[in-house]
Amino acid sequence: MVQGMAYGGGIMQEDEKKRQTAPVVAVVLAAGFGTRFDPENPKQLVCIGDKPIVRWSIEAFERNSRVSDIVVVVNPKVRDAVEGLIDEARYEKVRMVIDGGVERCDSTMAALNVLKQAGIPQQAKILIHDAVRPFVSQESIDDSIDTLDEFSAATVAFASTDTILLTHDAGDRKVIGSVPDRADTFRAQTPQSFRFGTIYHAYELAADDPDFHPTDDTRVVVDYLPDESVAIVAGSDTNLKVTTMADLPIAERIAANATHQLTKEEARARMHAILREAVAH
Repeated sequence: MVQGMAYGGGIMQEDEKKRQTAPVVAVVLAAGFGTRFDPENPKQLVCIGDKPIVRWSIEAFERNSRVSDIVVVVNPKVRDAVEGLIDEARYEKVRMVIDGGVERCDSTMAALNVLKQAGIPQQAKILIHDAVRPFVSQESIDDSIDTLDEFSAATVAFASTDTILLTHDAGDRKVIGSVPDRADTFRAQTPQSFRFGTIYHAYELAADDPDFHPTDDTRVVVDYLPDESVAIVAGSDTNLKVTTMADLPIAERIAANATHQLTKEEARARMHAILREAVAH
């Protein structure tokens, strides 16, 4: 299953090379074990719309013509199962499946180290995505790739419809410290995207910090490369993170709509393929 990675000679196909000058690598993080979900059933393997969650996420990047490579990071306990799903689906862009770490940042660093060992160029575009956000849109992926032409870091985010309260401790209670303008507040989603040199350098700087426990990769850049602007890419309310069992009914409704849309896209693609074949003969 593992195809390996090597940059320099290049993995991208010729048509992809004509459209972009650097690799675009999706890192799909599927290493969490989801104790808030169901300790006995890893949520990345739970089926939504008759398809495991991890496959929804991989396929979002597999379908995008601008993504050249995919690396999947897994919990070792589910590695065989995930590799089996990937083999069955015959994804062409999944180069390897690697073991993740105890925390999310450990899993990201494992992927970055693999890419560095493969000789990935500093200017490569890296899209880091939570596998349990199975319905990321093609628009968000494309916008993430485009935004890295202007910025070295970006994150998909969705404008908050709630007022956000920033708090601090006052004994046993939390009290409000400030209330930011709602127009300036967003809910972070994924993918979070970076030029490889930027995210790798941020993690290098963070490695010596004993208090380094970020919950997402954007935080690493914000904290350790404060002069580096992180751009916002428009997300959506359907880019749901499946966290608890209560999220499943919502996810099923999104999957039902997505499946209908995919069927139309696939039918259109099939029609074009038939027309091309007819012209060729």
